[in-house]
Amino acid sequence: LPTQTQKKCIFSKRKPKISASRKLMLKSLMVAKAKEELEQEILVKEEEKRKYLEERAPPLNTSGLSLAQLQNHCSKCCCCLTEIKDLNIKVLDLRGKFKRPTLRRVRVSADAILRSLLGSKHKVSMDLRANLKSVKKEDTEKKRPVEDSDWRKNVEAMSGMEGRKKMFDAAKGSVQ
Repeated sequence: LPTQTQKKCIFSKRKPKISASRKLMLKSLMVAKAKEELEQEILVKEEEKRKYLEERAPPLNTSGLSLAQLQNHCSKCCCCLTEIKDLNIKVLDLRGKFKRPTLRRVRVSADAILRSLLGSKHKVSMDLRANLKSVKKEDTEKKRPVEDSDWRKNVEAMSGMEGRKKMFDAAKGSVQ
């Protein structure tokens, strides 16, 4: 029994049954035939549409009508057209109710977002974390006790009338 590689070698040695030029010619003939059929189908549909309109809506005879009657006809046509548009919108609204698919979360980098928005204009890579301020834990722990003690002293000092007087004087001094 031949192995897989031997089978591939056997099949690769075969010549194609149809030459490339013959394939191209057949393909172009098929496309031409399809184009002809499509044009014929369009002509048939136009003819059917014309016959249907002749049958359902005969041509309008306006030779014996006065100006007022013509204006009345035109206003009726406008009303009918607006009503048709409204009904079409209602139909589309009724059809438009469909179940929205659940969206999957996709991880995209900032560079990929900029590339998709700006296209080939975007060449600089952007590091969003580079401009962030670094905070040390030791600094925050040292500041807390000082703030707590200051806050308590301020509350005791500002209680009563003396505190209000100090606040008034401080506000007066900052204005001048």
